[in-house]
Amino acid sequence: MSHAAANELMPPEAPLAMREQDFARHGGTARMPEPLSDDMTARRTILVLATLLLAAAAGTELRVALSQDGLTLSDILLLLLFWPLFAWIAFGFVGSAVGFWQLLTRRTMIEPAPPSARPVGRTAILVPIRNEDIDAVSRRIAAMASSIAATGSADRFAFFMLSDSGAAEGEAEVKAARRLRRNSPVPVYYRRRAINHARKPGNIADWVRNNGADWDYMLVLDADSMMGGRTIAGLAAAMDARPGVGLIQTSPNIIGAQTLFARWQQFATRLYGPIASAGLMWWSGSEATFWGHNAILRTRAFAESCGLPALPGAAPFGGHIMSHDMVEAALLRRDGWGVHMIMVADSFEEYPPTLVDHAIRDRRWCQGNIQHVRLFGAAGFHWVNRLQLIIGASAYVTSPLWLLLLLAATAGHLTPAGVDALAPSPWILGLTLLLLFGPKLMGLGLALADPARRAAFGGAKRLILSTAVEIPLAILTAPATMLTQTMALIDIVRGRASGWAPQSRESNGIALADALRHYRPHMIAGVGLLALSALLNADLWWIAPVVAGLLAAPLVASITSRRDLGERAAAIGLFQVPGEGLPSREPRSPTSARAAQRV
Repeated sequence: MSHAAANELMPPEAPLAMREQDFARHGGTARMPEPLSDDMTARRTILVLATLLLAAAAGTELRVALSQDGLTLSDILLLLLFWPLFAWIAFGFVGSAVGFWQLLTRRTMIEPAPPSARPVGRTAILVPIRNEDIDAVSRRIAAMASSIAATGSADRFAFFMLSDSGAAEGEAEVKAARRLRRNSPVPVYYRRRAINHARKPGNIADWVRNNGADWDYMLVLDADSMMGGRTIAGLAAAMDARPGVGLIQTSPNIIGAQTLFARWQQFATRLYGPIASAGLMWWSGSEATFWGHNAILRTRAFAESCGLPALPGAAPFGGHIMSHDMVEAALLRRDGWGVHMIMVADSFEEYPPTLVDHAIRDRRWCQGNIQHVRLFGAAGFHWVNRLQLIIGASAYVTSPLWLLLLLAATAGHLTPAGVDALAPSPWILGLTLLLLFGPKLMGLGLALADPARRAAFGGAKRLILSTAVEIPLAILTAPATMLTQTMALIDIVRGRASGWAPQSRESNGIALADALRHYRPHMIAGVGLLALSALLNADLWWIAPVVAGLLAAPLVASITSRRDLGERAAAIGLFQVPGEGLPSREPRSPTSARAAQRV
């Protein structure tokens, strides 16, 4: 793209300083943001104590079972692995249980301004893109621009398409931007960086340094994001009304699912996601997190607090911070800005179309979250932000720990006495199943109890049928995900960075031969576990779901990647979600601030 075209498609520069932060020191004491509730300490105490109580009870039961013939080295290893893993699933269950109660009793969260509120501050809507389907991106921007214009606030907003694409893709993007500019009721700007320094966070930071001074707020989207105009205007008005808030993160819903895998994930997140989100909001308060998109930020606060330095050393542990969003939330809170999270009806994103595409994206997240280990001790971070960084990293460390626990329990059968404590304890098994599947049952119960929500999922029969299909699929894919994440973590520790390949958003299916090649290590592991069970002549029935999931991984990946099966599922109402079958492709806007309470 020529320099003249760049000037044509961007407004005059409005520089805003953005200095790099120092993780080793933080000068002064930051002001405390206004809390959502005066009982945040009590809430967090309840969360931690309930988690520890459940983990301690299960750990004690296991220790008693193992110590009947004296504790061996393998017994101690089992205990050391079991306790943190059980605490991990207990933490998720407790948060979901709280969220279930919050939604059941219709307790309010922080809400955007009422639909009639008109924002005063100016908001730049940032859409970072890199080698995307520009026609699809343009359609989303056009729909959002029309929705914003319908609120009467078009003069308070502008879209910025911030490209990190190659030169060839840039030519198509320029044409698309010019078409949008001619027809959009909201101004649309475009620029492409020739040097993709620091990836997406560098892209955003370049915009802040060159144009940020003219804008009070910045609404950060992904290329596949969609939001309704009333919510966009409401978020900006909420920032006007709360000068101490630096960031408001929405909880996006999945839309646009076409393959069977994407439809399944869309259904699962829409049914179970709200209780997890409500629980997270309940205990995070003004120390909430940032997911990098579908969120509004105070521009000057971001510029003052969130300049990210490169970490010392080479990738994957050093270099530019990949999972920048959680770190930016911690930096905002470190400087005293409130960071909040809300639930709205019309904040959307898309989902990877296949298990393989999901694994590729998850590999990048794994590297970024493990990189956070170096920031656990950053100066000035609130302990809740440190906890969120730990949770993010632990999400990937738990996979190899589960694998080690499985191998340790299996290896116990090599001893003369054998180890058979994990599976035969009905109490531990029952509690584990409750913690794992309780949130799913709570999500189902919440939908069945609400006539409007139940109807939106296709009615009770379709809702129950979809859940009955979803749960076995989740069980079947969990072992493959465990091994995939373990291999990714090993690659990262060995120094293999994930790269920056464009994300796949569509699929015509994965051939079974390709899936077999991709999941060869999983099948070898499954055969190995099966052979070990036969060799030991042991009753290892409790590892049967793991073996089945590993052996079936290629078939499941291939079948669920098919778009035609996704279309058939839609035709019979399998995995139906609220909003499907609407006459317009534009997302519905909430009719009142009550939409912030429920999804």
